[in-house]
Amino acid sequence: MTTTVQETRPARATRPEGAGSASAVRRHELAAFLRHRREHVAPEQVGLPRGVRRRTPGLRREEVAQLSSVGVTWYTWLEQARDIQVSVQVLDSLARALLLDSSERAHLFALAGAVDPSPSGGCSAVAPAHRVLLEQLEPLPACVQNSRYDILAYNRTYGRLLCDLDAVPPEDRNYMLLAYTHAEWRTSLADREEMLRLMAAKFRATMAEHLGEPAWKMLLNRLLSESEEFVEHWERHEVVGPSVRRKQFRNSRVGLLTLDHTYLWLGPHNGPRLITYTPADEETRARLERLRAIATGA
Repeated sequence: MTTTVQETRPARATRPEGAGSASAVRRHELAAFLRHRREHVAPEQVGLPRGVRRRTPGLRREEVAQLSSVGVTWYTWLEQARDIQVSVQVLDSLARALLLDSSERAHLFALAGAVDPSPSGGCSAVAPAHRVLLEQLEPLPACVQNSRYDILAYNRTYGRLLCDLDAVPPEDRNYMLLAYTHAEWRTSLADREEMLRLMAAKFRATMAEHLGEPAWKMLLNRLLSESEEFVEHWERHEVVGPSVRRKQFRNSRVGLLTLDHTYLWLGPHNGPRLITYTPADEETRARLERLRAIATGA
């Protein structure tokens, strides 16, 4: 299921000559940056065949448009420095399509005059004391999440609980996104159907307080466009509040883990929270010790 961004026509040139020169310079810088990055991404890097008649270095414009789920004409206007509006959702899609690193992503948003809603690796919501606490909780898997399910920090055992979280780009470290789109993460959920249905209901209930926020809308749009299963759950319009419950995970390295899920608010209600998983039996406790040893290379 793919959602294509609606094209927006360029604004008419109604301003006097010389007006908006700073914004014009930024548009031309943005156009040049996009062209440069497009020409330096090999088709094979994004899963596309090179073909025998490819003359364009890197990716073609239509390929970037396809990967970003935007119209070809609209993307062409962007590379032509036309005066068009660019949403944070589109910028996020372009950053992922062009394989931008954190510095390049920040540059893209700066040129577009937009605020990047995705969390960075050094999120200020996680105090140094919280990171020390995460380490001290080993071998209990633990992480810090915000109300949007972004995983802001985690200890080494949590980093191997459901997948190799270190291998996931920071902007994709979101529990909702991983649970609905990441193959290994999904395989690790023993009661996946029921768990995902409840997660969608919790997300809907919490999102009611954040309907106008770009980061929330961007996450929702990604889930709707990348997961038909999420669309099915979302359209049920179910809502539930926060809860703690026993969960089971099938870890590919140590086997079945039965864990009690708990959380502790680190700030205002529905703000950052410390998530912990405590073993429900001695077998799980022993398996967590083995998982920690794997995670630390001991």
